Amino acid sequence: MTHPRFDSAPAALINIASRALTRINDQRLRPLGLTFAQMPVLAALSKADALSQKELAVLARIEQPSMAQLLARMDRDGLIRRGPARHDRRVSLISLTETGRAKLTQVRSAMFETNDQALKGFSAEEVDLLLDLMRRLVANLEENPADSASDAEPTGSRSSRRR
Repeated sequence: MTHPRFDSAPAALINIASRALTRINDQRLRPLGLTFAQMPVLAALSKADALSQKELAVLARIEQPSMAQLLARMDRDGLIRRGPARHDRRVSLISLTETGRAKLTQVRSAMFETNDQALKGFSAEEVDLLLDLMRRLVANLEENPADSASDAEPTGSRSSRRR
């Protein structure tokens, strides 16, 4: 595969699109007192009665430290509640409050507006193809995490020069 210019490489274009989508969604969600970063949490909690922070982090694909900060803000804003699990009182379960559920309806409307804007001019077939390609791209990236590459010692490192 030949390497395209950086500004037309898939990673660069995906990054640009991601930042634009985040900016637009944040603008649409600001009047609701929400941020786009909260959307994966709201979506995951809308499909479950209650989840542990660990389960939520996995489902929302958010690292634990970031999840803790996000949940603290959402708790402060009355979007979620925390309570002990029946099976293990040491585990805290997180669920949506009525306020969180009410905002979810408004959030969906804002997200649909952004999707419509992003996909303007695309045929239904092109949207289906884009979704299929994006799912495959995500699967490829999650299958081979970059973390394993950071475990390898860089070429030309001190230990590889020792003889």
